[in-house]
Amino acid sequence: MKTYRNKKKHLPTKYVLLIMTAVCVSAIFLSLTLNLSGGPLNSIAGYVFVPMQKGINDAGIWLSDKANDFQTLGEVLEENKKLQARVDELTAKLTETKLERYELDTYRELLALDEKYADYEKITANVIAKDSGNWFSTFTIDRGSRDGIQKGMNVIAGSGLVGIVTDVGPNYAKVRSIINDTSNVSAMVANTQDNLNVSGNLLTMNRSGVITFSELKDKEDQVKVGDEIVTSYVSDQYQQGILIGYITSIENNSNNLTKSGTITPVVDFEHLQVVLVITDLKETGEEDLESKDASETASQQ
Repeated sequence: MKTYRNKKKHLPTKYVLLIMTAVCVSAIFLSLTLNLSGGPLNSIAGYVFVPMQKGINDAGIWLSDKANDFQTLGEVLEENKKLQARVDELTAKLTETKLERYELDTYRELLALDEKYADYEKITANVIAKDSGNWFSTFTIDRGSRDGIQKGMNVIAGSGLVGIVTDVGPNYAKVRSIINDTSNVSAMVANTQDNLNVSGNLLTMNRSGVITFSELKDKEDQVKVGDEIVTSYVSDQYQQGILIGYITSIENNSNNLTKSGTITPVVDFEHLQVVLVITDLKETGEEDLESKDASETASQQ
C-alpha cells in the first residue's frame, strides 16, 4: 500500500527577492509620480523600508567590525611572530653568554692553578670522552705522546688533583681519577704532616659526594674535620703538595691505632671540561737508583 506525502511547494528565494524588489521599485515610482508622500503608501513604505534599512545598516556595521577584528588579529599574529623571533634570538645569545662565561671561569681556575703549582711544567688538555655514569671516574683527553704525555703524569683541574695518566696514544691519553674505585693516593694532612691513604669510592661519591681515607695515625688527636689533605712526599706516583680535599668525618678504627673517614674532593668530578697535565714525572729514590745503575753499567761497557 503506497502512502503519499503532501509535498509543499516552496517558492525559490531568488523569486521572492525579485518580487520584493519589484514592489519596492513600484512603490517608489508611485510615490514620486503621484506625490503620495503623506498618504498611506508612505506609511507602508516606512513599515517596509525602515526595518530593511536598519537591518542592512546593522549587517554592514557587523561586517565592518569583523573585518577590523580580522585585521587586528592578523596584526597581532604578525607582531607575535616578530616577538617570538626576538625571544629566540635573545635566548640563544644568553645561552652563548653563559657558555662563554663558564669557559672563562674554567680558564681562570686553570690559570690560578697553574700559578699555584708554578714549580711544575704543565700542558692544557680538553676532555673528549668519559666512562658511563655521572662521574668522571675515567676519561680521555686530546693530548698524547706527540705532545709529550706519558703514563704516570699527574692531572689537575679546578682547585687540585684530578688523577693520573694510565694509557697513552699518539693523540690521546686516558686518565684515572682519584674517585675511581681502583685509585689509591698516598696523602697527608697539610698542617700535621700525618700520612694516610686516600681511596676512590664511587658509592660514597654517589651518596654524599665524598671519598674515603684510612691508615691515619693521629695519637694526639690533632687532625680535625676541615683539615686540608694533600699528596704526600712519600708517594711514588703523585707530585708532593697537590690539594686533594678537606676532611668531612673522622672515626677511630677497631684497632685503636689508626683512624679513617671521608674527604670532600676540591675538584668537581661531574663537570670536567679542561685539565692541566703536569709533564714532570714523580722522581723516587728507586728510579734515581735505577738510573744511576744504568749509567754505571753503560760507563763500564
